[in-house]
Amino acid sequence: MKKVSIIDVAKQAGVSVSTVSLVLRQKGKISQATIGKVHAAIDALGYVHNIAAANLRANTSNLIGLILRDFSDSFSIKVMASIVQELEKQGYMVFLGQPLNDSDHLERCLLSFKQQGVAGVIYLASDTRSSTLPAQIRDCPLPLVVVSQSLLNEECNLVMRDNRQAASLATRYLIERGHRNIAYIGGIEGDLIRQQRLLGFRTTMTQNGLVVREEATPACSDDTRAASYAVRQLLEKNSTLTALLCHSPDAMIGSIAGIHQTGHTVGKDVFLSQQVALVGFEDMLHVNLTSPSFTYVSSASEETGRQAAGLIIRKLKEPTLQTQRVTLSGQLIARESA
Repeated sequence: MKKVSIIDVAKQAGVSVSTVSLVLRQKGKISQATIGKVHAAIDALGYVHNIAAANLRANTSNLIGLILRDFSDSFSIKVMASIVQELEKQGYMVFLGQPLNDSDHLERCLLSFKQQGVAGVIYLASDTRSSTLPAQIRDCPLPLVVVSQSLLNEECNLVMRDNRQAASLATRYLIERGHRNIAYIGGIEGDLIRQQRLLGFRTTMTQNGLVVREEATPACSDDTRAASYAVRQLLEKNSTLTALLCHSPDAMIGSIAGIHQTGHTVGKDVFLSQQVALVGFEDMLHVNLTSPSFTYVSSASEETGRQAAGLIIRKLKEPTLQTQRVTLSGQLIARESA
């Protein structure tokens, strides 16, 4: 069968080739009636617009390079899915790169992006112990948007989580429910997310006339066994503890084991001496089949992806756009555990 061309579409619609081109590129002042004719002709003939060829002729690109360094991180995966969905809605395609944690792989990834002709780059930062970007990303000549789970000391277009506000929101919620002896469990020493959440936690406690003792904020590796042991130690030393802020889903699951091992139960009733309330900081739908279901501050991963996609598109359309910094906190989802 003969390949349908833009000339065939123009003849079928009774318009010029340039008019069809403007409709396809959504440019110019074309009447709705003419746009309707062109789309009707496209449908009737089964014409497929070759965007890559059109971009090549116009020296433009609808490709966005997306760098994801940690496929084990649920937040980054959800953000990636949201970015891809939003960009595709706007007519862009994603070229995915996953360099390992060394500069050579990152250099090759950016070179590959350049060879493929990407228009801009979105970088999903994964190192929560560093407040700076790799030199290759910082010096990237293409329009760049960075997504980070923690605060970065960089002058770049940035979409990030407000960990301090998230912890403040969770702490305030527990205090309003009558809790006075609250602890923070999990996260390793030096983790920036932990540091920022602890700042929000301590500030909110102090503002409400409450004291946070150093032993009430134990750090531990991100696994259920370490969290279980830390919680057991906490409860054995402090029988008046009534609530825990859990750094991660693993910390929350481990906390349940530690609570049960000390003869306590998970629950939100502060007036029952054996109950300990739990609040997490992630979208933990995959473990909400448990009883009780978990209360948590959402990670705002979908909105983070939408904001990152929107920002890179604005940057492409307005190259002189001033550097933007978007901060997202998330929403507290009250369930049965607190």
